[in-house]
Order: sequence, then C-alpha cells, then structure tokens
Amino acid sequence: MNNEEKLWGIDLGGTKIEGVIMHSIDDINPLARMRVPTEQEKGYEHILLQIKKVVDEMSQQSGGLRPKAVGIGAPGVPDPSSQTMKNCNTTCLIGKPMKHDLEKILQAEVHIANDANCFALAETHWGVAKEKYPEARMVFGVIMGTGVGGGIVIDGKVWNGHHGIAGEWGHNFLDESGGKCYCGRIGCVETVVSGPALERYYAKLSGTKMKLKDIATIRNNDKAAAETIDRLHYFFGKALSVVTNLLDPDVIIIGGGVGNIDSIYTEGVESLRHFIFNNGVDVKILKPSLGDSAGVFGAAALVRPNL
Repeated sequence: MNNEEKLWGIDLGGTKIEGVIMHSIDDINPLARMRVPTEQEKGYEHILLQIKKVVDEMSQQSGGLRPKAVGIGAPGVPDPSSQTMKNCNTTCLIGKPMKHDLEKILQAEVHIANDANCFALAETHWGVAKEKYPEARMVFGVIMGTGVGGGIVIDGKVWNGHHGIAGEWGHNFLDESGGKCYCGRIGCVETVVSGPALERYYAKLSGTKMKLKDIATIRNNDKAAAETIDRLHYFFGKALSVVTNLLDPDVIIIGGGVGNIDSIYTEGVESLRHFIFNNGVDVKILKPSLGDSAGVFGAAALVRPNL
C-alpha cells in the first residue's frame, strides 16, 4: 500500500494511548486505529514502549506501512530551548527528551504538541467549528477532564507561543480554595474545576466519593451535589472570562469529561457573561463533534507543517 500522504498520529493520555493512520488531510476516516493503556505508573521507558506497540500494531493493520513522521499529542510540551518535556500532568515525562527518544525508537520524525492544541486543531478543521462557524479565525479549545488545558488556533494554525505554553489557562491562578497544584503553585484553575478537584470537593462536603457525572445527576436532591455543581459554574465563568478578555475568540470548544456536564452550557455560560469585561458579548461555547477522536486526529495533522 502506498505510504504517500498517510498521516500517523498518537494521542498520549494519562490512562490510554491511541493511535491512528489517516488517509490524508482531507480524509480522516482511519486506515488503522489502535488503543493500549498508558500504564504511567510503570514509568517513562514503559510509556515509550507502549507508543511503539501502537505504531507496530497499526503497521500490521495497514499491510506493512511504516511512518516517515508521527505526530504526538502529549500532556505537556517540549521546552523550545532544551527539547525536554515540561508542564506534564503525567509527571514521569517531565525533563525527558521524549522527541529524541521516540525518533530513535520509531525510526521516524516526531512532532509533539500539547494535547489541547491537537484537540483545538481537529475541531477547527474537521469538527464543530468547521460545521457551525467555518469563518472563525480564532478558536480556543478547552480540555476540562483529569487536568485542565487549552489550545489556540489562529487562521487554522496552532499558536504555540514563544515558550510553548500558549493557551495554558489551566495554570492561571483562580482561587486559593483549590489548594496546591502538582505544578507547585496554589489555586490553579486545574485545582478548582478539573474533574478530580470537583470530586474531592464533593467528598469533603458529603463524606462520600462519587464521580462527577453522578454528582451532577443528583444535584436537585443533594445539597452537597448542588454546591459542587454551582462551584463548577461560578469558577468556569470566572476562569474563562480571563481567556475571553485577552483573546476574544470567535469560538470556545469544551472537551474533556467535565465538558459533558450539560449545565455548563447554560448556567456556566451565564457565569462567563457576568465576568466578561463587555456587557452583551455573545461568546459561542460549543460541545465538540469529534468526541474523544479529536486529539488523535489533531496529532496526525501535526506532521503537516502548514498546520
């Protein structure tokens, strides 16, 4: 099978690693697809081997194709000066030369970007932004799940920033009540509105551990659940107002498990309107249309330098 134009992508998550081979930038129907557990508790070298496992399996699925280049969506970014990973909530990656090591293991060129950038890129080119607002010039893609991150796409291209941290709203200061973040700071957005943070808040109030999606379902009959979801709405608006005031994006797309809480698109948006500088600003907050495929499609697109 002809390897020309085939795009290889890997979405490196905290719990799973997903790979895809796309036929081309205009055809995202997968030629091959594979998932394995990340097993990050086994360390950095094991994660590299899991990535190789995904690539090798997709090679078999595709009749023996091998990648010339692989795009990687990672929970962090390479530092532009040292080319070692930083800002990773999969902390075993921090300080590691992942690009260099993967190029040696895979025998292919490797392009790494923040997973939120990959999410934003995919939803811009193939997802909900293209479907509903194809004229949008600036798209801000939000990840609200185990962690909180963001990616900026301007005129169809990822904006990484001078230090590779553009869009990292999850580590803006939000409120001291969030406590200490893994990054060492106090009260980051991630410590307040990530899924685990909200679940911890509910457990503290109620003495019961429960998943966020279940907390949302009992909101009308459980005082602690109501307070937890109200906290989400309030701080969702407060945190995103900073992004909106600075970037004024055409579209904000919410990915990650917290984005499945329907009330953030009503009560959360009302909170956002309350905190924005301009009264009457109509911020378009959208659910993604690619589901959990967005990250891996965006990663594959990284091998195209024009994106």
